[in-house]
Formats: sequence, structure tokens, C-alpha cells
Amino acid sequence: QALSEIAGIGGGGGNLQEMRARPLGERSVDLHGFCNPSDFQRSPYLSARGNIANIFRGSTEEGYKAYHADKYDEDKNPNGIINFGTSENKLCFDLMSKRLTQTDMNLMEPPLLQYPDWKGHMFLREEVARFLTYYCKAPAPLKAENVIVLNGCGSLFSALATVLCDPGEAVLIATPFYGGITQSVFLYGNVKLVYAYLDSKITGTSTRPFQLTVEKLEKALQDARAEGVTVRALILLNPQNPLGDIYSLSELRDYLEFAKRHELHVIVDEIYMLSVFDESATFHSVLGMDRLPDPQRTHVMWGISKDFAVSGIRFGTLYTENQDVANAVASLCYFHGVCGPVQHKVAQLLRDRDWINQVYLRANHARLKAAHTYVTDELKTLGVPFLNRNAGFFVWIDFRKYLKTGTFEEELLLWRRFLDNKVLLSCGKAFECSEPGWFRIIFADKTHRLQLGMQRIRKVLEEREQEILAEEKEQPCQSDQDGKADSTDEVIFVSRHQEPASAGSSNLGDLIGLLQQQMRSSDWLQKNTAEQFA
Repeated sequence: QALSEIAGIGGGGGNLQEMRARPLGERSVDLHGFCNPSDFQRSPYLSARGNIANIFRGSTEEGYKAYHADKYDEDKNPNGIINFGTSENKLCFDLMSKRLTQTDMNLMEPPLLQYPDWKGHMFLREEVARFLTYYCKAPAPLKAENVIVLNGCGSLFSALATVLCDPGEAVLIATPFYGGITQSVFLYGNVKLVYAYLDSKITGTSTRPFQLTVEKLEKALQDARAEGVTVRALILLNPQNPLGDIYSLSELRDYLEFAKRHELHVIVDEIYMLSVFDESATFHSVLGMDRLPDPQRTHVMWGISKDFAVSGIRFGTLYTENQDVANAVASLCYFHGVCGPVQHKVAQLLRDRDWINQVYLRANHARLKAAHTYVTDELKTLGVPFLNRNAGFFVWIDFRKYLKTGTFEEELLLWRRFLDNKVLLSCGKAFECSEPGWFRIIFADKTHRLQLGMQRIRKVLEEREQEILAEEKEQPCQSDQDGKADSTDEVIFVSRHQEPASAGSSNLGDLIGLLQQQMRSSDWLQKNTAEQFA
């Protein structure tokens, strides 16, 4: 049944209202809009489940595969693809490579070459507990017995979905969200996702674009239950990918109380917790709360791939007070273990508090902030609205004005156009965004790649703008854009508050734009790198 659903899906288009109107049980698995059903051939060598896994991989990795086949290199392949689509921090290789090759990292004792406790070596679990106690500001020391180590947070999502849900049951999540979660919970456990749709509209003075509320969670849960879908858990991403939102303590408490009322497990992914790069923003970990509404159903994930810029080292950790959940997940650790020498390196890294605080975090935050400032200044110069947040490696961008008809098909065409012009972005459909035209850009990259990538983006957008103008001249009576723009065009162009425009501020804005244009046409950026800013 699942295979026939997948074979019948469209190419990422369709009407959102029609999709929402369909019963959850009848909705096909959405493959991020990259799947063309005419290209799908069922393999006689695979089971139905194997065919699903095959099409999942082929559909979601088109851009990633193209990037690896034609990767940008300043010297060897200057016309290659620049990757602004994969959420990796490429700013700290110098710091991490130096630290990970120091002598204390190189240990090869017999226990590291033998099977460990499947939850992880105790020396590492103790270090993780101390690390999380300190950086999550836990009110009491966290316990090593509640720590489980796996090879990445994707494995953790798979394991938790498998042990918390039966096949066909569901997990609740707000959209847009990191699309890899779909594969993690579905491919292994055959667990579905129920969406609480967020949108860009501002409904009052105290609201923000794409704001998650308990009311939206309640509606999604009740709609699912009305259609006979059993929801077992809620996933929270904090800081949120792709939005960059950081939830306040009161918001976290509200979400956890909602889950407790409905006896839902809460899986909290805090993998970007140390990547809050501006002092004006404060991150609150669930583990730092004085009291958890339902400790036995609250499970917190973290890993080193984002905060320590080492996505190639597969390490994720789960903290849960529920020993039944811990033991069930540990049974799956047999398939997702971390090798002994890497466990030693990670323990040494997490133990080095002075280096983390005095060297790494200071430099990393400064570099992230400088890179974020460059990309957002470029977007301002282009007149492109965006969510201006202070966490993660990404900016959530509003390219809706470059879509003539405002459909997901048109969004996909724009995505492919960026790729044809050798820059890889992620389109909103990959995050199950309900509004066509939103894109995520990764800014945690070196200055010369940011500069060249933004030049390529500018070229695509300017060409698209000219095409739309030409089409409007040919069809002056068309009113496709009527009512399309909403308050986001004014609200999210700046970080928090939009001051009333005045003649003075307009002139200042023109001056800033002129200076930015001069910077782009000179060698200023080559001389003034993110490292020098730091």
C-alpha cells in the first residue's frame, strides 16, 4: 500500500488545502517534492520496503549527489557547485583539526578495541552527563546511567520512533522542520508524521512569523485522532531548524504541559544549543528546567556534529530518565554504536572545558556572527525578506516574489535554477513548509565561498525578476500577485522591530546599499575575512 502511494505522488506540487483535506491515513509519503513518478521503476530485486528505501534515497539526495559530483574548489574546480544546502559548519576546521590531533586524543587500549556496553563506555557517559549538566544549566547533576550514546541524532530518531511507536502510528511535529527526520522515523519504524502547520502571517503584536503555539499543536492532534491515527509523541527542535527560533522557558513549559495532558512522549532535539552566536539571544535547555511536567516521557538529544563542526564524526547522545526507554534504545545501539577510539576522543573533547569556553566557542560564535551578517546584508541589499535569528547555521528566506503563480512546482523550478547556476540551496518543500517560495541558506562557510555563492544567487534572482516584469507587460490585466504579499514583507526584514520609515532612515539605507555595492565590486572581502572579524 505504501509503495502504491509513493508511486502515485506528484512532483511536489498540488494544492495545500486539498492536501490538508485528505485524511491522514490516505496521504502519501511526501518525498520533499523531488520525485517524478514517471521516473520511478519498481525493482524486482527489492522488497516493497526496499523499493521505498530506494526511492527515498534517490528523491532526497538529487542536489547533494550533484554537489559531490561537481564540488566547488577554489583552485581545482572554480566553476563547481557551492553547497549552501547542507547544514554544516565549515568555519572551524582549523580549530577542530588542531585539537583532535593533540597527543591526549591518541589512545589505543584493549577496552577501546573490544565490544563496549551498548549504551556507550561508562567513561564517556559520565563525561556527557557532566558536560550537559554544565552547558544545559541543569539544577542538579545529571546522571551517567541516563545517558545513551549512538552514532548520530538520525540514529536516535530512528531508535526512539521504533521503541515508542508501533508501525502505522505517528509522531507530531511542527512544519517547517528538518526533513531528514521523515526518513529517520519512517524508513525503520514505519512511523508517520502528523504536521502542525506554521505560516508566516502575523496575527497580533505579540506574535512572530512561523510561531509554534499550543493551539496549533492541539488542532493537529485532534485532527489526527478524529481520523483514527494514534499519535504517540511530539518532536521539538530547539533551536529550530530551519527557522532559527529559540523557544522561551514559558513556551517550552507550555509545549511540555500540552504533551503531558495527552500522554505524549516529547523528543527534544537540542543539537544546535551551543551555536547561538549572538549575546542578545538566550538558549534554555529542557534539561535546565527546575521541574519537568512529565520526566518519564521527556527525552533530550544532542550531538557534536553541529556545535563542534565535525559532522563527519558520527556521535549523538540521548538523555532520558525512563530506564525502559533507555534499555529499549540500547538494544538498537548494537546497530548504531560508536567505535571505541572515537568514544575516547569525544570524552577528551567534552572534558576540555577551558579550551571549549576560552578558545573554541569564542571563535566559533564570532565567525558565525560575521558570516551571518554578510549574508543577511546581501539579502537586505537585494530587498529579500528573511527571518533574522541568532542561532544555527541557516537563514530562512522569502523568495515568494520570484514565483509568478506561487506553487510548489514553481518553487522546485527555482531550486533547480539555482543548482544549474552552481549553487545548492534547500527549498521549503524539503522542510514540509506550507507556503511555496521559502528557502533555507547555510551561511556557516568561508568568506570567498559566501561571496561567490551570493553572486550566483543574485544573478538568478535578477534574471527571474526581469522575466516576471516581461510577463507582466505582456499580460497587463493579470492579477496573480493580488493579495499574495502579507505582513511578512514588512515584519521579518529586520530582526525584531520595524521602525517607521523616515526620510533620514531612507537616505541612510541608500548609503548602506551603496557602500555594500562598492564592497562587492572591490577586493575588500578578500582582505577582510571572517577570521579577521573574529
